[in-house]
Amino acid sequence: MNILVVKANNRPASEAVSSKMYETFMKNLEGVNVTTYDVFAEDMPYLGQDLFNAFGKVQSGEEMTDVEQRILAAKQKAMDALTAADVVVFAFPLWNLTIPAKLQTFIDYVYQAGYSFKYDENGQLVQLLTDKKAIILSARGGVYSTPEAAPMEMAATYIKNVVGGVFGMEIAQEVIIEGHASAPDQAEAIIAEGLAKVEAVAKDLSAVLV
Repeated sequence: MNILVVKANNRPASEAVSSKMYETFMKNLEGVNVTTYDVFAEDMPYLGQDLFNAFGKVQSGEEMTDVEQRILAAKQKAMDALTAADVVVFAFPLWNLTIPAKLQTFIDYVYQAGYSFKYDENGQLVQLLTDKKAIILSARGGVYSTPEAAPMEMAATYIKNVVGGVFGMEIAQEVIIEGHASAPDQAEAIIAEGLAKVEAVAKDLSAVLV
């Protein structure tokens, strides 16, 4: 079994709870084949016309620009990493109600018809990554699990809709740490409780895979 951890926060664990979740998860994994894809460490040009220009030049045999070569290579690397994984762990914060732009770019790279999904002859969506499992590890300083605030939460919800709803991956585990910024007097306890859950997820996964 291969585990891919998509790390999407470059702030130190002393300052960022989702980075602490990542470190806790990694520290408690044992006997498994794990790879980290750090979206902030990778060269990942944003999705746009450069990619479509590159596709056209591949077909015509024209020479590509530097950014066209980089985005094709980056896209392929992300797809290869996802292809090789049996379990994909997403560790990320909620920033401004959504995911970090670098994580969005990773999703953009692998969100491809014919790779992660397709349409059948009736125009219905067919999920193509149903053999994989996903684990969600996310932190948000405010409380977004209430009925009133839930519609504003577009980070964990987005990842689950994409990898679960479109790609067909089974959402095996989800750990959300929330409210530590809005309730600073309870922050230590909130974070500790969440990290204990992350530790348990890692140990459960290790036990299954060993």
